[in-house]
Amino acid sequence: MIIGEISAWLMLAIAKNIIRSLPFWWLLPIVSPILCGLGMVIALAFKKRLAVLYQFAKFILVGGLNFLIDLGVLNLLISTSGIKAGVWYSVFKGISFLIATANSYFWNKLWTFQPLTSLLHNNEVKNANKEFGQFLMVSIVGFLINVGVASLIVNIIGSPLTVKPEIWANVGAMTGSIAGLMWNFIGYKLIVFR
Repeated sequence: MIIGEISAWLMLAIAKNIIRSLPFWWLLPIVSPILCGLGMVIALAFKKRLAVLYQFAKFILVGGLNFLIDLGVLNLLISTSGIKAGVWYSVFKGISFLIATANSYFWNKLWTFQPLTSLLHNNEVKNANKEFGQFLMVSIVGFLINVGVASLIVNIIGSPLTVKPEIWANVGAMTGSIAGLMWNFIGYKLIVFR
């Protein structure tokens, strides 16, 4: 539910940059946490039959939050600078991705892939540096996929004449995030937090 609340406020900030007004905006901070909590209750019901589904549901929630942090930072940089394409767009996308990745590490480490109680064991402390190094390697590949696809869409394909540059910049960011999603889940599950 915490992720739902944070996500709601990020969605409102992003919407303000893209569409300027959002009808029934006041419902988002109420509905989003409820839907996230309900989704986790449903996933928990399937945990005994298919444990990976519950873990994937947590990963999707964390990924959704990371995605919104990515878009939120990107939109903040775009609205502050007025730059919506070009080399600086790629730099902005890189910055927003890195901030979202730092958030991803902590949520995935503490909630998605490892229960908090396992962090109390001494061997976990010894493995923390190795694990963080692995996380960085998986994230670097995710970074290349994410920023590469977003930059391809925004800077090479370019915005159709009927689409505002602000919206097209977000389309590129969303497509880049989706492209990196499966790589990140597989990499984090099988390499980092196994």
